[in-house]
Amino acid sequence: MVPKIASMASTRPLCSIPSIFLSFSLLFVVSLLFFFSNSLLSNPNPRISHNTLQNGINVYVAELPRSLNYGLLDKYWSSSSPDSRIPSDPDHPTRKTHLPKPDKYPPYPENPLIKQYSAEYWIMGDLETSPEKRIGSFAKRVFSESDADVVFVPFFATLSAEMELGNGKGSFRKKNGNEDYQRQRQVLDFVKNTEAWKRSNGRDHVFVLTDPVAMWHVREEIALSILLVVDFGGWFRQDSKSSNGTSLPERIEHTQVSVIKDVIVPYTHLLPRLDLSRNQRRHSLLYFKGAKHRHRVTTLIRNSFLYLIHSIVLVSEFMAHEGGLIREKLWDLLVDEPGVVMEEGFPNATGREQSIRGMRNSEFCLHPAGDTPTSCRLFDAIQSLCIPVIVSDTIELPFEGMIDYSEFSVFISVSDALTPKWLANHLRRFSEREKETFRGRMAKVQTVFVYDNGQADGIGPIEPHGAVNHIWKKVQQKVPMVKEAVIRERRKPAGASVPLRCQCI
Repeated sequence: MVPKIASMASTRPLCSIPSIFLSFSLLFVVSLLFFFSNSLLSNPNPRISHNTLQNGINVYVAELPRSLNYGLLDKYWSSSSPDSRIPSDPDHPTRKTHLPKPDKYPPYPENPLIKQYSAEYWIMGDLETSPEKRIGSFAKRVFSESDADVVFVPFFATLSAEMELGNGKGSFRKKNGNEDYQRQRQVLDFVKNTEAWKRSNGRDHVFVLTDPVAMWHVREEIALSILLVVDFGGWFRQDSKSSNGTSLPERIEHTQVSVIKDVIVPYTHLLPRLDLSRNQRRHSLLYFKGAKHRHRVTTLIRNSFLYLIHSIVLVSEFMAHEGGLIREKLWDLLVDEPGVVMEEGFPNATGREQSIRGMRNSEFCLHPAGDTPTSCRLFDAIQSLCIPVIVSDTIELPFEGMIDYSEFSVFISVSDALTPKWLANHLRRFSEREKETFRGRMAKVQTVFVYDNGQADGIGPIEPHGAVNHIWKKVQQKVPMVKEAVIRERRKPAGASVPLRCQCI
């Protein structure tokens, strides 16, 4: 047997075919690894890849006249009248100063009542930026309606509404003499005459309506479109036959907004970002800065605005209860609680530094409902690494499905929050390690809620992991449903009527 084995060994080739194949395979893998390692080293930000260009959403920008977007900013900055709703308007000081001639892309207002709703400005600025600077943008601008997934309507609806509200003339509820209504009509008269609108009945059109009263007079006409809103407060229209007027009905009969087709977007934060590395020891348990009374006219802030909202917004009994009475009751329960700081005011020019100190010095920041279920206060808390305490049973939040808020926020039911001593005792039970974990997770998502690209005119590369890209990613999720609805509508027999259905998830 031994000689036989030796003979076989002596006649065996030095390199078999499988051995050669294996050698070449290993050489190929090593070459690939070397190539990709060099690519990663040469790319200072590997998160921005060319694959982004292939995975985005195609956006066509409707050709509205400039007077409905950047021209509105020209008009705003050329005005010499300060906002009648606040004691000190940072954009229109009482003492007249020389205002520079507006550029092609004027800056957005610093007035906090308007700035908190500035999503429309940053979304538009990204789309106006030259293609070579938009490598990190998820929205890919196309210049033919037929190539688009959605049509973006570039109307600064919030700025338009706020300019009308701030003029002090009380014309917002009326249509005659209301410049905001005239602009709303101009927008719809234009887009409804386009082939793109006629093909989809507006279903694939995107409107930015971050202000609770933006496009108030024409909302029914855009109810099928994709609406970018900060929450659904003020949108639900309750059928009077479904409720006795004392409680919220189990089913809302009609609504113009839905998590199925619309996108919840963040407010623009008004306070600067605190880096986790700069976080210091916090001495307060819980912090809140805002108005105690939200369902009444106050002289502290936004008095004219609040009266107007109270008069025109048709909200459910639930919204009025949560936005007003709950905040007032919470205030009374917490104002004398040790370690809790409750301050009247708003983070405007005079109260901004106070808000920064308060949020950065507190472990938790209280987030009850304001004029709407959410407010910029939540996003100021995140930027301040102050753990949000969200008191609501029904709140909708931006980018859910992409972000798990329970990883860095504390959610409290209304009934628990209104139980004496319960809330403060509950927060005291969190250990230092748990709070540090919350802040560490919060630090990882701070960028997600940032709109500002650092450019005064809003034009330039955006933060790839910021708010604008997250908004378009959420819009992209709606596109298949929109296309399905458009196709279903086309095959419907002429004259057929399909009832509106409640889509609940």
